[in-house]
Amino acid sequence: MTVLTFEEWFYVDIEAAVVVLQDERVKLVKQLAELGATEKGELTGEMDFGDGFADAAAATAERSEVLGLVENLHGMVEDVDQALAKAADGSYGRCESCGKAIGAARMEFRPTSRFCIECKSKR
Repeated sequence: MTVLTFEEWFYVDIEAAVVVLQDERVKLVKQLAELGATEKGELTGEMDFGDGFADAAAATAERSEVLGLVENLHGMVEDVDQALAKAADGSYGRCESCGKAIGAARMEFRPTSRFCIECKSKR
């Protein structure tokens, strides 16, 4: 079993993280477009439910589901954008609450992490 040093445990490869974040952003924006929304989460009006809906209630239910998905995806785009901004200003990998290093393992698992595990568990 290999034991990591303190530096290895907390070292975050920011350049690699930026690549991962940029790729994730592209995927999220594509998913939004497929749902008929912009990257800002605004519907483009191109949402088509087809002729398969027999009544307005079914169409309304489907629209509500799509809106929920769009809202969730938009939030994820915002998280990615925030992480990219942190990478640019040098604060990527630092906890927003206590200022300590979040840790490489957590940042690799969830590149948009804003809090260390200790602070996140207090929320």
